[in-house]
Amino acid sequence: MTEIDFYSGSGDKLNTACRLVAKAVRNGLKVMVYTSDPAAIEQMDKLLWTFSAKDFIPHCRAGNELADVTPVILGDNAIKIPHNDVLLNLDLANPTFFSRFRRLIEITGTTPEDTRAARKRYRFYQDRGYEIRHHKLGAP
Repeated sequence: MTEIDFYSGSGDKLNTACRLVAKAVRNGLKVMVYTSDPAAIEQMDKLLWTFSAKDFIPHCRAGNELADVTPVILGDNAIKIPHNDVLLNLDLANPTFFSRFRRLIEITGTTPEDTRAARKRYRFYQDRGYEIRHHKLGAP
């Protein structure tokens, strides 16, 4: 069963996503970063290149010819994703294909729209019997 982690209270979801992606890659995991928003994919792509002076985070877009050998894939569907390690969801809706991944990471921002959408996703997973770990960002 997919392990689910919610990270709530992120003031900058893309920065939080980069930190979590870097940690996963350091641990030898492959990650798909999912969102249906092309602008967010573009922002994430640029941020992964400049995020850290210490960590190089190899990444490409879904459908790229190097996707089979790249640890981080950015995209809006998992049809051609060659792994099932980690799915990091940046979308407001839950990805319909999340259960094929070993782990799902959800990041919640601080806007009312994002909070409402995250609560809906949380209930969706909870109603289906998934155990959810919750991490409050910025909490002591």
